[in-house]
Amino acid sequence: MEQEKKYTLTPEQTKEVERQLSILRRGTVEIIPEEELRKKLERFVVTGKPLKIKLGLDPSAPDIHVGHTVVLQKMRQFQELGHHIQLLIGDFTGRIGDPTGKSETRKQLSEEQIQINAKSYVEQFGKVLDTEKVEVVFNSTWLAPMTFADVVQLAAKTTVARMMERDDFEKRFKNEQPISVHEFFYPLMQGYDSVALECDVELGGTDQKFNLLMGRQLQKEYGQEQQVVMMMPLLEGLDGVQKMSKSLGNYIGVNEPPNEIYGKSMSIPDELMMRYYELATDLSQEEIEELRKGLVDGTVHPRDVKMKLAKTFVRMFHGEAEAEEAENYFKTVFQQRALPTDLPEVTLEKSAYENGEANIVNLIFDLKLADSKGDARRSVQQGAVKVNEEKVADINANVTLAEDMVVQVGKRKFAKIKLS
Repeated sequence: MEQEKKYTLTPEQTKEVERQLSILRRGTVEIIPEEELRKKLERFVVTGKPLKIKLGLDPSAPDIHVGHTVVLQKMRQFQELGHHIQLLIGDFTGRIGDPTGKSETRKQLSEEQIQINAKSYVEQFGKVLDTEKVEVVFNSTWLAPMTFADVVQLAAKTTVARMMERDDFEKRFKNEQPISVHEFFYPLMQGYDSVALECDVELGGTDQKFNLLMGRQLQKEYGQEQQVVMMMPLLEGLDGVQKMSKSLGNYIGVNEPPNEIYGKSMSIPDELMMRYYELATDLSQEEIEELRKGLVDGTVHPRDVKMKLAKTFVRMFHGEAEAEEAENYFKTVFQQRALPTDLPEVTLEKSAYENGEANIVNLIFDLKLADSKGDARRSVQQGAVKVNEEKVADINANVTLAEDMVVQVGKRKFAKIKLS
């Protein structure tokens, strides 16, 4: 295999290998094995042939958050170092659903939903990666044409005992919870993706270790050079405890409005700021170390570091101008405790409300300041709702509608009412 060839490097080439390794180690939990990555990089600097870097994506939801971008930032680093990026959309494996961490068989997605989610993913990844230099592939290309004989041959490459080493399968088996046979095929198919793409490095979260190593195993079985596995940590959410998750509400969505991203970023726990910088921003290691040093010696205020982080996220996902506007908005609304001058206006039909009055919960929902009436009710009960800067904490309260009335939910959501 090509990797077994020994290359003689000049001092400059050796220095370049060390430089790339230093960048790629940043924020990485584990590289399996690092010595193989070094050899692949040596081959790259001598031959100029880029490494193939794979990231497999399970298109189970249409939106991504900052937690998802941790691995994308590592892909960006590989891209900037001159390597070839392969974004693999698991449109075929998505029909099964990744059983990782699941206590029950996962619901299978429809083909239509997979395509919608995949398109959304690629668009959002453009906020981190140069998508013009990305190879986007769908694993249905090679998995869908496989015959039953092909599938049997693939299944023969591993054992049931090996599959049962997976923590989630083992727990479900011990708890007498069902495990469908088709779930065993998920890691096999993900591993076969690496065979089909002949990739050199595969990235993923620490929760994907079993699936990632399956790629190494299958490449060996098929006589290929084995990929290096690089695992990135799971980023804690805004609560500072559990991993960032939309279902837990502790997330920053990359497609959220600039003011929302900025405001949410300001609620990141101080002790996690530098972790966010290191894992989820495009700042250089030198810039990050300078900020860290300033925090330690007291020459930089934590609030200023957090504001820079918030501005960085908005700039990355929306652009420089939007980042400036979001920062000015935050300073106006929160630091000076003043209402913004550019409040979003919402037109309501007064005749639709009996006696021109609206229940506060219904009003918040009608103004789209909450995703559901349940969310609206909780916001009122938590004291997060104001009407013309007066707090409303009774879910049964009725509000008399008036032109230019301002309704506020939480620190970042506003609406100025226009009546028709």
